[in-house]
Amino acid sequence: MRSYVLFAYLAPLALLWAVYALAMRKNERRAASAYASSVADGLTEPASLHPVIDAGRCLGCGACVRACPEGQVIGLINGKAQLVEGANCIGHGACKEACPFDAISLVFGTETRGVDIPDVGGDFQTNVAGIFIAGELGGMGLIRNAIEQGRQAVDAVVPLARQRAHTACDLIIVGAGPAGLAAGLAAKAAGLRFIILEQETFGGTVAHFPRGKIVMTQPIELPLVGKMRFREVAKETLLAFWADVLQRHPLPISYGERVERITAGSADFTVVTAAGARQSATILLAIGRRGSPRKLDVPGEEQSKVVYRLADPAQYRGKHVLVVGGGDSALEAAAEIAEEPDTHVTLSYRSDAFSRAKVKNRKRIETAANRGKIDVRLSSQVKSIGSDAVELESKGGAGAGGASENH
Repeated sequence: MRSYVLFAYLAPLALLWAVYALAMRKNERRAASAYASSVADGLTEPASLHPVIDAGRCLGCGACVRACPEGQVIGLINGKAQLVEGANCIGHGACKEACPFDAISLVFGTETRGVDIPDVGGDFQTNVAGIFIAGELGGMGLIRNAIEQGRQAVDAVVPLARQRAHTACDLIIVGAGPAGLAAGLAAKAAGLRFIILEQETFGGTVAHFPRGKIVMTQPIELPLVGKMRFREVAKETLLAFWADVLQRHPLPISYGERVERITAGSADFTVVTAAGARQSATILLAIGRRGSPRKLDVPGEEQSKVVYRLADPAQYRGKHVLVVGGGDSALEAAAEIAEEPDTHVTLSYRSDAFSRAKVKNRKRIETAANRGKIDVRLSSQVKSIGSDAVELESKGGAGAGGASENH
């Protein structure tokens, strides 16, 4: 009788184990295939903050895989977690939080790409004591991450600013984008004496996104305001929300003030702009990476037809347009312009794959190219810009990529 009872318990367990093992093998095959595709397409390099898995600690539980909100960025291969679609990682950090074995670290840069961001500590302070960085400049491109970093950076600023209370200003925030606005609200809540300097207009980088661009998909807590319960919110809606916030909680923002230099004193800083100089106990840089557009440094770039931001795709209707770049901004701009009637778009990028862009943007470009809406020129560079033509040069030299074209 006992043997029958034991069998009654073991049979279902064995069946469950067999089903689990089959599912795990299927998932591992899928992850291995995705990794092989990433390697073949040159899409293994993460653009910014990303996980590094300690194989010695990882027990292959799959918690990190399930936690990732971006799909199959991490997968299980040979019983261990592995970054399989590195280019799709946008630094949520949910994998690290989900790992029960502390096997995941979040890092910037890779062995091949190096680190392309400033040296920032866990409290968002740089290697220069008193200067803090939050948001995109620190590698966190997500708006909700930028907002959270702005808030946390001010938490770290408060004790240092109070130690240096002899200065006229506790904190100067550079940039009125998501990180800067959140930092301003946090500084106001903490009772700091502060000012926000913005070289352009309200909203920072977000204000220059293409019309209708989805800019937030996750809710976030704002100091003095509470939870922003947005999902799939467009740029215009977010800017209107922030404008309402500033009406209810006014902040000292000085627009049109570009910071020219910052010099350090014994216990404070001098921030110099075209309007003059200001002293402050601490500085928070929240300027983003688009604060100063990257130039091509080619003949003809000074012409008025060369622009560095897309305001409204409709202005290019019926024209020949060349978009240069391989990041999300370039791909989104090319796709938006290509949807305008009678518009011809060429997308030029110096590398052989769009490894820095999100997968949804790469797929959008692929679809548009297949429909003949966009002419994609990988491994090409702009050599010169004429009044009615642009010279592109491919890695192979002259030919289709090296011809002069009207744009």
